[in-house]
Amino acid sequence: MPGGRLTQQERQQIALGLADSLPYAEIARRLDRPTSTITREVMRNGGPTAYRADLAHRATERRAHRRRPASSRRAESVPQPHGRDAEAVAEYEETLTTVLMASGLPKMTARVLTCLFTTDAGSLTASQLAQRLQVSPASISKAIAFLESQSLVRRERDERRRDRYLVDDELFYQATIASARSNDQLVETARQGVAILGPRTPAATRLENIARFLDFISESITRAAEQAREVLHTKPETTSNDTAQPSPDHG
Repeated sequence: MPGGRLTQQERQQIALGLADSLPYAEIARRLDRPTSTITREVMRNGGPTAYRADLAHRATERRAHRRRPASSRRAESVPQPHGRDAEAVAEYEETLTTVLMASGLPKMTARVLTCLFTTDAGSLTASQLAQRLQVSPASISKAIAFLESQSLVRRERDERRRDRYLVDDELFYQATIASARSNDQLVETARQGVAILGPRTPAATRLENIARFLDFISESITRAAEQAREVLHTKPETTSNDTAQPSPDHG
């Protein structure tokens, strides 16, 4: 992290920025820190409404004392392809996990999804996930079950008949459509309430407005997802360096 760990004074500046309703990017600019650093700091210490500089500083000191040796060993033990910096990758994975948690995912589920997102192959077995995250197979199984229910991962059998869990090009399209469909049930239920509570009553009007709003949002999301679907299939451009690699010499 540029500049090292956040100081207590910087955390106080973060708290003041949050009190003034400043966006994370503006707080980061004032502290000359990456926006991801501010996002992670706030979300792992209570969120924007509950963040307190003194409590955040003490909690970070405790975490550093307890976890630094294990974290360092993990970062060093995972081979990094493409010349990636292991420490930078570990830092980024922590940031992404924190952001996914802020969106509503449980911590272990967010860690599993981050692991799949940042794997070039886009797929891992349960045992590989458990090994990378240093958790039990039961924890992986529970997280995968939730991710499958939300259409965020899918499974397939490999040549050794092992289940592999994948995040593919359709992931966000499928998850977005599933989210829009979940709104449909709420729309229908809200309109059932209109009939029961009586048309033109305040409560019925409230429910009807909610139903109309969600109906419009669902239609808009579905239409936008269909229009943008091809973006998820965009492949990285091939450079001359990629295409002109020498063949390996097998002697």
